[in-house]
This record gives sequence, structure tokens and C-alpha cells, in this order.
Amino acid sequence: MSAKPPSSPATPFGTVLTAMATAFHDDGSVDLEGTARIATHLIDHGHDGVVVSGTTGESPTTTTAEDGEILAAVMDAVGDRAVVVAGVGTNATAHSVELAVQAEKIGADGLLLVTPYYNKPSPAGVLHHFRSVVEASGLPVMLYDVPSRTGTTITMETYAAAIEWETVVAVKDAVGDYARGVRLMELGYAVYSGDDVANLGWLAHGGAGFVSVAGHAAGPLLREMYDAFTAGDHATALARFTTMLPAIDAIMGVPNYGATTAKATLELLGVLDNRNVRAPLVPLDEDEVAALRVGLAASGLL
Repeated sequence: MSAKPPSSPATPFGTVLTAMATAFHDDGSVDLEGTARIATHLIDHGHDGVVVSGTTGESPTTTTAEDGEILAAVMDAVGDRAVVVAGVGTNATAHSVELAVQAEKIGADGLLLVTPYYNKPSPAGVLHHFRSVVEASGLPVMLYDVPSRTGTTITMETYAAAIEWETVVAVKDAVGDYARGVRLMELGYAVYSGDDVANLGWLAHGGAGFVSVAGHAAGPLLREMYDAFTAGDHATALARFTTMLPAIDAIMGVPNYGATTAKATLELLGVLDNRNVRAPLVPLDEDEVAALRVGLAASGLL
């Protein structure tokens, strides 16, 4: 059995990660066995690690206790050979602090901390939230900047202040501004792509790796693309990215995407026997599944 990938300042959480889905039973309860099976599938297919209880893990609908059970199940399944990052971002600072403390006790390797959503705090409020969560544990932290979901973009001033805290080491970027990302690297951040369509572009701009959603199906292609690019074989890296594009479009390019398409992908791959999600999400309908199947097949993933 392979060991946990080594950490370095340039790649503190490894290079190829997926923000993994959480499995649910038909009655809506968490399927811990199915969730562990997802983690094992990912690590067996090109990944260095996983992020649990992020948006794709439907964290807005899971309780603190469920988040702890999910993390423990994933740690038991792959924690000896993979990096396991716990999503602890919520729009309530006290809740995020509670999740961070819990994640450290369970043994997570790091934390993913998204900007508070819906509240739209000021930069001072964002910084206070980050500081409160960072100071609650000794785990390394990846900040998550996804204004399309949160309504707030992390300012460069906030980034400059947060990098002074020893455990803040990385950013998952879903802003897509490469020049801004290069400036974040100059501040000392390892920048991970948080948008699959931008994965190759981030490598070209010095990115550390990816926190993917398409990786539920495309892990080996992501690994091949990363390895080819870092070896200087940019033509092969582009070829792998081009191969992935139909799958990326099918998983990420539709209105009802994210956890819904990740679950349906796992069902098509035989990893799960259902595509259950929690409301307010609804599972893909048969027409949506058919379109997803076409995209995955076009990338050679089915």
C-alpha cells in the first residue's frame, strides 16, 4: 500500500485532489460505506488526496455530527495513503470553529476554509472569520475563493494579512484571474485550481495542482496531464486536457451541476448504486443522465 504523498511548501496538500461527493441512502441519511467507497475509488485512480464536506460534499445540508462521521469514515478508508482535507467553511464563524476543532481531533491533514457565503461580510469581517478558524486548530489551511457561490471575493489585502499566519499556506481559486493568482504566489501561497476548465491554465501560471470535481471520473487523466506538464511535455498535457473537455463540460457545464453530476457520474461508473442528493438539490433526471453519459463517453471515461 502506498504511503501518504510528501508535503512541500510548493504542494502542501499534494497535487491532484477532488472535492468528493458524500453518499446518501434512499432515506436521506449519510451512507458512510458508500462515502468511503468514493474516497477509495479516487485514491485508486490518480489522486493524492480528497477534500470532504465541501460544496460538492453538500456540506450546507450536513450536521456537525455527520461531518465528523464522514471525515472519520474517509480517514479510515484512505487516511494512511492520501491527504484528507476537511471542509470547515460555513457562514457562521462559531460553527466553522467547531468544525475545525472537530476535524483536528479526528485527524484531518488540513482544512478548506471558504469565504462566508450569503452574509457578504466586509473584508474586515472575512479576515476576522478566517483568523478565528485558523487560530482554533494547528492544521494547515487552504482558503477557498469562489465568489460565484459566496457573493464575496477575498481582497488582496486580506490575503496579505492571512499569509502572515503560519498555518495558512494555500488557496483554492475559483476566481480564474491568472495574474492575480501569480501575485498570490508571490505572497507565498500555493494556488490550487478550483475550476476544472482552468486546470491546465493554472499549471502554466505556476499552480500547485487541482481540487477537482471532474476528478470523480477523470483522475487518471488529471494525473497524466499534471505529470506531463511538470516533465516539460506540454503537448501531451494539452492532449490530456483536450480529451477531458467533454467530461468537464458534462459535469460542470450544466445548470444542475456539482454534487448532482458527481453523484450521477459515480452511479454510471458503478461506484454508487444511486445518485441521491439532499434538498434543495434534486438528482439528475434521465435526460440529464443521458447527456452526462455522452460527455463521459466522449472523454473515454465510460
